[in-house]
Amino acid sequence: MRTPLSVVIGAGGTGGHIYPGLALAEALRRADPDAVISFIGTERGLETTLIPAAGYRLHTVDMIPFDPALGAKRFLLPAALLRSGAPARAVLRRQQAQVVVGMGGYPSAPAIVGAKMAGLPSVIHESNAVPGRANQFAARLTEHLTVAFDGSRAHLSGGERALTVGMPIAASLAALDRPALRAEARRAFGIPEGARVVLFNGGSLGAARLTAAAVGLAARWRGRSDVHLLIKTGPAALAETRRKLVDAGAGAVARGEARQQPADAASGPVAQAVPYLDRMDLAYAVADLVVCRAGSATIAELATTGVPAVLVPYPHAPGDHQTHNARVLSDAGAAHLVPDAETTADRLAELIDPLLADPARLAVMGRAADPGNHARAADLLAETVIRLAGQPTSTREFTS
Repeated sequence: MRTPLSVVIGAGGTGGHIYPGLALAEALRRADPDAVISFIGTERGLETTLIPAAGYRLHTVDMIPFDPALGAKRFLLPAALLRSGAPARAVLRRQQAQVVVGMGGYPSAPAIVGAKMAGLPSVIHESNAVPGRANQFAARLTEHLTVAFDGSRAHLSGGERALTVGMPIAASLAALDRPALRAEARRAFGIPEGARVVLFNGGSLGAARLTAAAVGLAARWRGRSDVHLLIKTGPAALAETRRKLVDAGAGAVARGEARQQPADAASGPVAQAVPYLDRMDLAYAVADLVVCRAGSATIAELATTGVPAVLVPYPHAPGDHQTHNARVLSDAGAAHLVPDAETTADRLAELIDPLLADPARLAVMGRAADPGNHARAADLLAETVIRLAGQPTSTREFTS
């Protein structure tokens, strides 16, 4: 009787690490429906809600962030890793894990340490153009490295042997047909007939700078029926954002939690705020332009789906990696890069108005991105994991 494939994935903190981990889990289940897949994370991040909601078991261990702001406490990191590695090793033994995967971010480090302590094969995936500190450390503990972007190799110990597999994204985005889904998406969000849509997406928790600029832009454009702003705020900022939109005469009174009332085509609101977007396929299908941060998952999704963008890198990202991520698209002509400090309603109006008035230019931007392997990345990474587990794989071995 064949031993079921057992994989433990280390992922947590933000959606940028968790969603690729979930995409990998989906791919593993497609390859082996009997696979036993669970996650290791902490009790601090979004993994505590996102991973169980997706139907996977989450094991939590205590771990402090790899953050220079810790000051002298950063010298406690080696001890913290050992302390968190031991319970992670215990989890791996209970799960009878055959392979451990680290998706980056400090919650994934204990899983890789635990694998080293247990003598199990492990593989890390680096999603950013410039690797984070957790993976820079973890790369020293495993021979198996994968990256989303070729440029990451130069920043990883042993990076010359890394495999470029792309960024794992959800299957619904990997196969997205925007034109085919557009009518359903417009109905889902109540978009007025003929209005062009700008999606503001600040990431899994929202972004105060983008939300403020969006509210200012909505106030500036109130009364217009040819444009509509869809603003993802994150749950914490939702009520305040909706109040500001209503006060500015640019938003509707909320109906329910997921979205506002459908806009009236003749005189309805120019903007709606939502706490989250659980159907990113609909969000990308409805958007003519996206204004967003430049996390690696977002860059991969934009490149794959062909949505033109205005990218506003988070200025405090370690190693300024979001700016490096953004240049993957801006250098190709698929996006405009605007520094965080310059992201105001006036600056965005100056940039976005001519774009919305020129659909042909938007179409050129949408075609300019190189989709790379992102649509296949989850399956490619799954094949690597299965190979390391000693399981048969249906396709060729990887070469770097």
